[in-house]
Amino acid sequence: MTRKKLILIISGAALIIMIIVTVILVRTCGKEDEEEEEITGISEMDQRRMNILRLAAEYVAYGDYDRALNLLDGLLINNPDDEEARALKHTILSMERGGGSNSFDESILDELRRQNQALASSLNRPIVVQGGGSAPQVDDEAAAARRAAAEAEESRRRAQEEEMARANRETQEIMRRVNNLVNDGKARLASSDLAGGTQLFDEARRIMPAGENRFESQKLSEMADAYYVFSRENQNSNNGREALANAASLSNDAIAKDSTQALPHYVLGRISRDARQSDRAIASFREAVRLEQNNFLYHHELGRIFFITRRYAEARDSFQTATRLNPNYEQSWYNLGGTYRALNRNDEAIAAYRRATEIRADYFAAHREIGRLLIAKGDAQGAIQSFTRAQQYNPNDYNTLCELAAAHSQAGNFTNAENLFTRALSIAPADPQTNYNMAVVKLELKKNNEAVNFARTAVEGDSSNAIYVYTLGLALEALNANDLAISAYKTAASLDARYLRPRINLGSLLLATGNLPEAISYLNEAYAVEPGNFEVNNNLGAVYAKQENWHSSINHYERALNVRQNDATVRFNLARAYAASGDHQKAQASYQAVLRLTPNNWDAMYELGMTFVTLGDNTEAKRYLQELVNRNPNYTGRAEAERILNSL
Repeated sequence: MTRKKLILIISGAALIIMIIVTVILVRTCGKEDEEEEEITGISEMDQRRMNILRLAAEYVAYGDYDRALNLLDGLLINNPDDEEARALKHTILSMERGGGSNSFDESILDELRRQNQALASSLNRPIVVQGGGSAPQVDDEAAAARRAAAEAEESRRRAQEEEMARANRETQEIMRRVNNLVNDGKARLASSDLAGGTQLFDEARRIMPAGENRFESQKLSEMADAYYVFSRENQNSNNGREALANAASLSNDAIAKDSTQALPHYVLGRISRDARQSDRAIASFREAVRLEQNNFLYHHELGRIFFITRRYAEARDSFQTATRLNPNYEQSWYNLGGTYRALNRNDEAIAAYRRATEIRADYFAAHREIGRLLIAKGDAQGAIQSFTRAQQYNPNDYNTLCELAAAHSQAGNFTNAENLFTRALSIAPADPQTNYNMAVVKLELKKNNEAVNFARTAVEGDSSNAIYVYTLGLALEALNANDLAISAYKTAASLDARYLRPRINLGSLLLATGNLPEAISYLNEAYAVEPGNFEVNNNLGAVYAKQENWHSSINHYERALNVRQNDATVRFNLARAYAASGDHQKAQASYQAVLRLTPNNWDAMYELGMTFVTLGDNTEAKRYLQELVNRNPNYTGRAEAERILNSL
């Protein structure tokens, strides 16, 4: 049989297999959709049946009809009503009657196509998940890895076909027998039959064709890969440990037979990664990449181990290569986004995450990461959209619910935030962080009594958190429970020596109660932490003014103005401090600056007029005092202003 004819036969059989397997899968989904059953995993018996059907299809692809028919007969003996097994058997018999050529019964293929189209269209109806639970989530990494592994398996199969095509007829027959044994062994392992799979693998090794080192290495690599997958699915069991040891041993044997094979290095890389042997994992993955540079999955796994070891620039390069080689592998885009994020290249991270969601719209984790990055950029509305999409695909994820609520809060949508935090608290009512967030929202909504309750719950959950205690102080102050607020602020200050907010608020409250020394003490603690803070300097200016310590008052008001030069209130207070200190020239300039900022500040206008009187400039004094009387005849100090005007 010529190579061209062999490929044609395999292509025709593969088309039938693809349609039959698709029909099987679609019928299963259609049944669940039609009956609105809760979506659950496939039973062990069903999984075994699916493995046998796939294995039979592979035998057909290699022209081994007898072995395929034997497998199907076994299924039909157990279940004579297995329509898929019977349809595949009839297709094989039709092909066999055609002499193994591509002249199979086209009517069968047409019927399969028709069934496939009809059944696929039935999937357009939404699947209803009952039981009130969250929508089933696909394990992103595992699902994507399975697809990638299937692509790699197909690539290896094509390479082996070429190997077989170059061999003589006798060697080809041995290769087919080895292939069949290896495929049977892989199916046994997929059905959790370690002993059966090992027996078939041992038989395959026993009959390996002499001198075909490349082929033997390929088969040993496949066995190693199958053992590794089995070990991952049976971790912490004796069978799992045995399979892992076999995977490592066979990988090394494969490399010894043919060092140019990439797969055994890839298997060893995964084994080392799982054992947290990062240097070995990197070396193995690098060798796999060197030997098979166009395999995107190898670049992807190398990127993962680089990321784990915080070698972010190298991780980025690997994930970029993986996405270039396979632009439709969403996991590589997701990991590339995470790498950009680690490199503080957040716009590129967002673009990578968005590419992942374009490939897979229900990629919950990618939507959530986009939301987190947009929040960090201050784009609350964009974050709301992304968190909403994430929640759509995983409605009861607690973190996403809280983050969506926080985004609404940041955007000023406090009622929405309140509703979402209420839902979150129904899941975890004692969570301190969520109770704190709810307290903040309640304060914004002026629901101060409720704010106190939520803040207290947060503090009860974590009494060492200075922010929670400070927020309790805010809520108490909002209720005018100032003594309790002062106590809370003092506690918050004692919990964090560098926390400014409670010290600033203590300065204001203690000033209001006349406790100037303690007010100055707390404000000076804040000043030591952040000398340029506007509120700290403004409050210190006010406290020192209360003490008539004009030099210190002026110093801190001037520092506050360095931060906010157009703050009219601070300028007015500074002008008064200048005047009280006897520096009337600076007082005049400051009052005039206040009036430029707020032309209707009547007190500033009056005091400016009085300052000009002190400076002996009667003309300017008359101008400002007359303007005051004319523009605001109801000014409380009008009588005094008119008395001074009459005296000038």
